[in-house]
Amino acid sequence: MVEANQSRVSEFLLLGLSRQPQQQQQLLFLLFLTMYLATVLGNLLILLAIIMDSHLHIPMYFFLCNLSFVDTCFSSTTVPKVLANHVLRSQTISFSECLTQMYFVFMFMDMDNFLLAVMAYDRFVAVCHPLHYSAKMTPQLCALLVTGSWVTAILDMLLHTLLMVRLSFCADNTIPHFFCDVTPLLKLSCSDTHLNEVMILTEGALIMITPFVCILASYVLITCAVLRIPSTKGRWKAFSTCGSHLAVVFLFYGTIIFLYFNPLSSHAAETDVAAGVMFSVVTPMLNPFIYRHKRGSWKSDCYEIFFCSVMK
Repeated sequence: MVEANQSRVSEFLLLGLSRQPQQQQQLLFLLFLTMYLATVLGNLLILLAIIMDSHLHIPMYFFLCNLSFVDTCFSSTTVPKVLANHVLRSQTISFSECLTQMYFVFMFMDMDNFLLAVMAYDRFVAVCHPLHYSAKMTPQLCALLVTGSWVTAILDMLLHTLLMVRLSFCADNTIPHFFCDVTPLLKLSCSDTHLNEVMILTEGALIMITPFVCILASYVLITCAVLRIPSTKGRWKAFSTCGSHLAVVFLFYGTIIFLYFNPLSSHAAETDVAAGVMFSVVTPMLNPFIYRHKRGSWKSDCYEIFFCSVMK
């Protein structure tokens, strides 16, 4: 089936940024390059710091290490291709490369989704049950949560990629995006895409919404615990620890829900490109700025919240 598809359309044209005036293209090139370098450098520094410092070998930083690795890979699946296309003055991408890029973009998106939920659960246990934190967040459980996330993400995107392979592309091959996104690919297909759309709105929604609900539930419980702190300073300290993480969560999920969980007919190329930049380029770049707390500060915050709640 792949060979049949390739005989009709052997390559696609990624026109997401090339439709801008030349001056704006130069500016966008510099912007993408700067954001990519910041993403890679920042996340690699987090990885190096966690690996080198034995004091950071705890669940919170284990999950953060995985998130940094995933965000580096996430950004690397799209931005280098954008930069290369600009330098080479070519917007082409082969059929197989397009499907491969789509697979890894959404696999790493799924991993971001799962890891944000796992980190929210870790913070819930740390804040609401600090004395039992070590007993609950065992190395075995942490490894199981991360391994389960990888397996689920790989199988989920394998399903959607196989559904995409069965489609025929026999007419227009221009993608109004800067990477091979599911939505514009479905619009280009001359086959029946009903099954693909149903799977995105059902199985895909389940994969995305379930962790999001878990994150919200965790932070509702964390907020209730924080509100029991008698001092305003203590509340502000605790909220500042979680607030930046929540901001990224809403940015990440908001753009994804806007992009993928509404009918194809309602999509506009410009808004899709802007939303794609937000969740695939901006969010991974923010990771080093969000998780910059000093060693041990989160743990001490949790004990402060617990003891203030008990004494009240």
